[in-house]
Amino acid sequence: MLSRHTDPIAAIATASGRGAVGIVRVSGKSLLAFTEAFFGRTLVPREATYLPFPDAQGQPIDHGLALFFPGPRSFTGEDVLELQAHGGPVVLQLLVARCLEIAAQPGPGGEGAVLPALRLADPGEFTQRAFLNNKLDLAQAEAIADLIDASTEAAARSASQSLSGVFSKQVASLRDALIHLRMLVEATLDFPEEEIDFLEKADAVGQLQRLQTALLAVQAKAAQGALLREGMKVVIAGQPNAGKSSLLNALAGAELAIVTPIAGTTRDKVQETIQIEGVPLHIIDTAGLRESDDAVEQIGIARAWEAITAADAVVFLHDLTRCSAPDYIAADADIAATIAQKLPQKVPIIHVWNKADAQPLASSDEGLVLSAKTGAGLDTLRSRLLEAAGWQPAQGGTFIARQRHLQALKEVADHLAHASDLLANGSDALDLLAEELRLGQNALNRITGEFGADDLLGVIFSKFCIGK
Repeated sequence: MLSRHTDPIAAIATASGRGAVGIVRVSGKSLLAFTEAFFGRTLVPREATYLPFPDAQGQPIDHGLALFFPGPRSFTGEDVLELQAHGGPVVLQLLVARCLEIAAQPGPGGEGAVLPALRLADPGEFTQRAFLNNKLDLAQAEAIADLIDASTEAAARSASQSLSGVFSKQVASLRDALIHLRMLVEATLDFPEEEIDFLEKADAVGQLQRLQTALLAVQAKAAQGALLREGMKVVIAGQPNAGKSSLLNALAGAELAIVTPIAGTTRDKVQETIQIEGVPLHIIDTAGLRESDDAVEQIGIARAWEAITAADAVVFLHDLTRCSAPDYIAADADIAATIAQKLPQKVPIIHVWNKADAQPLASSDEGLVLSAKTGAGLDTLRSRLLEAAGWQPAQGGTFIARQRHLQALKEVADHLAHASDLLANGSDALDLLAEELRLGQNALNRITGEFGADDLLGVIFSKFCIGK
């Protein structure tokens, strides 16, 4: 596997399908002979040159722009050649085939190939080369995929922040402070005659407290970034004809779900992703919850419960026009009890009373009052959903983050908490204190891909995660 990382690679670097422009990219340690064999001339570095892309007979496959970026001043850190042609799939495939054909030709002296071992790049391998050649760290490499996949403007801007290194710099700052504290503790271990006086003079307790405070700030921003990247899964649940499909349509601003006065119209999940202040919310409309002898409806109800148990938040929709009916009240109570049993306590349940247009009610102590038909009260629900998601719009400099980043930061927080307890125990626990700090440092290293020898397996695994 390691030898593949030194192979020159080529691939279509633009999305599949047809477009005005398509790019074929070649990356390797030395492409000068390859470019000369392709065009019969040298290319001026970092200068776009318009010229024909010839086939084996000298006939142009297409005309376009060629750019040559000598390493290490390139995206991958190697020599990079980009061919910008018209974006037809056949044209781009012919260019890739021509690159492979030229690479296999004898070199200028007749010995060996022009570009030995040139092969098709694996998915994400250009970004992987950039990581391996220290052009990007792991968090920045992941941000490229997040920028491409961003579903909202806020997510795109946050991914751009991470790609520019904002997140990585904050992680590096935490790691530097942690390393300084760890060096202090290990120096104390090496010179035991100094013991606690040495730590007190260096304000080890204050350093650790400041480190924990800085970590909390990074965790808060990372949580916001993870929310922007992954969104929040919100399930609308309730009895039949409470207006769940109408509420989905109202939030989405489109007629996505069929709405009729017939109870049990919705038989399966209907999902739509909306955005509120740039935060993606995956809204799921479900079948009405009730006892049913209909086999198809039973399947829909079972899927509704599956969606509820996997939700990040549940909108429990009630019908104002039936709020005083004993049977309706009893059924709602049963549903509420089952939801409480199936959901973890941390998952918020938002009680919403619908059909305020037909049964006016100024307010309810148990939830929001709205009309999915007229739209009254929807803004309040949107605000409540953002609140349930934990969104804090005032946060500045938000960067994109992933669940693995949050997990790593949590591990650091746990190790620092243990370190704080150990530091209070004095010299008897200094060796354990140093170990907790080392483990916290390793957790930070996993975020950016900067590993020590004891994290070799982690760095091998991370190479296969890039672009995922």
